[in-house]
Amino acid sequence: MKLSKGTILVRNCQLIDGTGAAPIPDGALVAQHGRITYAGPAAGLPPMAPDVEILDAGGGTLLPGLVEAHFHATYFNIAALEDLDIKYPVEYVSMLSSVNARLALECGYTAARSGGCLFNVDVWLKRAIEEDLLPGPRLATSGREICSAGGLMDWNPEFRKIGMEGLVFIINGAEDARRAVRALVKDGIEWVKTYPTGDAASPDINDHHTLCMTFEEMHAVVATAHNHKLKVTGHCRATQGIKNALRAGYDTIEHGTFMDAEALDLLLERDVPCIPALYFEKASIEHGPTFGLSQTVIDGHKETLEGGIESARLILRAGGRLGMGGDYGFGWNPHGDYARELTFFVKDVGLTPLEVITCATKTGAEIMGRSADFGTLEVGKLADLLLVDGDVLADISLLEDRTKFLAVIQGGVLKAGRLAPPFPTIVKSEL
Repeated sequence: MKLSKGTILVRNCQLIDGTGAAPIPDGALVAQHGRITYAGPAAGLPPMAPDVEILDAGGGTLLPGLVEAHFHATYFNIAALEDLDIKYPVEYVSMLSSVNARLALECGYTAARSGGCLFNVDVWLKRAIEEDLLPGPRLATSGREICSAGGLMDWNPEFRKIGMEGLVFIINGAEDARRAVRALVKDGIEWVKTYPTGDAASPDINDHHTLCMTFEEMHAVVATAHNHKLKVTGHCRATQGIKNALRAGYDTIEHGTFMDAEALDLLLERDVPCIPALYFEKASIEHGPTFGLSQTVIDGHKETLEGGIESARLILRAGGRLGMGGDYGFGWNPHGDYARELTFFVKDVGLTPLEVITCATKTGAEIMGRSADFGTLEVGKLADLLLVDGDVLADISLLEDRTKFLAVIQGGVLKAGRLAPPFPTIVKSEL
């Protein structure tokens, strides 16, 4: 991804640096050749060259670009299970992923960690974004997911004689687990996504208290992945599944819904981030009836929402780390609604706007393993910025409204927002 060749100055703004520090009321930021050279009070600005590009925030808010920590690039208005594994060919799925990537960037998300991707599309999506062929967030890839036979993601009955080749690897035992990870290694994946537990979406077979992988399978995944310098995460709702994942050496926990004291101690001891993805539960409850979700499924989501809220509070108040984002791409929880998660954590979970922004920036970058590059507005880091018209700390829901975005910037380059030019049309191939 190309960096800006010039110098930009953002002024007349409330500056939130993403570290959790108090905002700077009259802040300013300077970026040269795509990296931050100053971020602080306007009174401390260094002398500016005459050719500097000035972005006046009009009293708005400047913060780091947001990080979507559980991004499904290939999910597109999913309404039924077959939408995920047999409905669309890889060619169409690839095009859908490019639409979702562009939308994520326009929503202020300058980076994202994949939480599972059909056909390993995210590997090539990342390359296209990095080569400036299409706009999108900086990506950490995960590709196809791993689930034990008969688990949450293995829903095609045996009589159909088909597997889940586009969506997940179906494993039976530790050797299958190692084989699946090695296939992902060859395709250039960075994160291995697994399904240690079930979900409210499958109340009859694999509900949210059901285990869907053995500890031996999970340990085999981690040992093989870590040997190849890959990281591992997992869909963990049931309490024992959370503990198994932490003992097996998982690098993050998705959801962490039913966290007890022992699980919390394990999480804190290893400083493992958790990505609760709570707005998905709320959206399932509110909009599920319109999409034909049964009352049993909706009741299950109510239970996971309540458990997830309590676990998220426990984690953050105990000094743990939370990432923001998750499971967008369903009909009732579509792409483009990412920041509703942030509003939810303020209004329903009880976090402060500054805490939520820190989770959605600094912690998100840490989850991606790129905290040295972005996530906070500090000297030397990439100028990945979001400039918003208004006071985000007074009204976190401003982050849901793209019309309020003055600028979405990556590496000092203005990519989206009211001040941005249209994305350039490719007139010749540079390959």
